[in-house]
Amino acid sequence: MFGRDDSYWYRLENHFGRYPLIQTIVTDPEKLPVHLLADEKITWLNGEEVVVATTVGADCVLGVSVALGTDTESLTEAYQHFKDETQALKADYTPETVNTDGWAATQRAWLSLFPRVILIECFLHAFIKIRERGKHLKELFHQLSQQVWEVYRATEAASFRTKAEALRLWAEKNTTGYVLEAVRKLCAKTERFVVAYEHPLAHRTSNMLDRHMNSMARWLDSARFFHGHWVSAERSVRAWALFHNFGPYCPRAPVSQNYSSPAHKLNGFVYHQNWLHNLLIATSRSGLKP
Repeated sequence: MFGRDDSYWYRLENHFGRYPLIQTIVTDPEKLPVHLLADEKITWLNGEEVVVATTVGADCVLGVSVALGTDTESLTEAYQHFKDETQALKADYTPETVNTDGWAATQRAWLSLFPRVILIECFLHAFIKIRERGKHLKELFHQLSQQVWEVYRATEAASFRTKAEALRLWAEKNTTGYVLEAVRKLCAKTERFVVAYEHPLAHRTSNMLDRHMNSMARWLDSARFFHGHWVSAERSVRAWALFHNFGPYCPRAPVSQNYSSPAHKLNGFVYHQNWLHNLLIATSRSGLKP
């Protein structure tokens, strides 16, 4: 590896985890996104299960922190890093909405950090539960899927409620067991889902976050997960976030015609056309006004 051993490159990568994520990625406080997505990626540290508390907004990974547990206290401490860094850039920053799955500890953590944030429950996670239990139904599952996504496509809250009730009645006539239970759970959350209609720019599904987590999963697998101290794990995943945000889009992706990277898309400009030079300049200017 260019005359260096693997430990050299590991230490070099790990060093990038020392930089503040927000102040490196976001150049203008007014461009801090107010509609966020948050979830936890399960991984391992020295063979013990941990999670990476991840915050995404404006197609950038804005916060990552290794939490040793999935309880409210552990997740609050992990997401606290995101709050501290955003408010270091903009003291009065508070997000308008955050999309989460149904995990109560995640929702409590965000409410404790940002009491005014509106929780948007992810519709996709509700559908995934139905898919896991009903895909063996084949043609009937295809009909059920169409019914579920027809509910999602409702253009207003009243229509959503009407279609959700129609879905429940259809499911009670055509399905049984665990599939029916999953549909009923989705319909029972109708009032949580319709909150999104009051915030048109909010994320109703976790698609944006899932795309970034897929990349994180491949990186974790290649690294054989985390080893050593928690601090080294924390710095490693923060370094990954910086490389991921500043790394170039795939040339085949339509977005690459206008933007070179997620950081470019968020900020609207780059310091240098070479992505690595751009990253190095951004880290050297971290915390400085453009």
